[in-house]
Amino acid sequence: MDTRDTLMGLISDGIDVTQISDNSNKSILIRGCDPEMGRRAIKLLTPVLGNPEMVATTNDDEFITELLKKKWSVIHFAPGACRYDSTQSPIPGSLPQTKGWGLTEYKTLVKKYQGQDIKIVETTYESQIAPLLTKALL
Repeated sequence: MDTRDTLMGLISDGIDVTQISDNSNKSILIRGCDPEMGRRAIKLLTPVLGNPEMVATTNDDEFITELLKKKWSVIHFAPGACRYDSTQSPIPGSLPQTKGWGLTEYKTLVKKYQGQDIKIVETTYESQIAPLLTKALL
């Protein structure tokens, strides 16, 4: 596959491939439920978003560990996790103490450890991820 095919694939996936600024001093923690989608998102989004540090987690053990490690610039709830929440289904990857949690409980936990001013991005639409994260990184 040549560069043009790759670029066309990104465009068809709704990803604007134009880097708009340098965000290498910022960081994004993602809570999703699909490890492959998390790897793909980091690969595609990191250069587009200006190279922030990005970490994707798919279970609460990893997510809480990362929440406690440092102050993140943005917390992102991936579309899959948001879709589970929208149907009032528990987000996969819970711990016994987080079993049955939805986004409301997760956001409360995030604010407890990251502060009330933490930027939280959530969407059920993949096409909205890059624009929402771009805005949150400003």
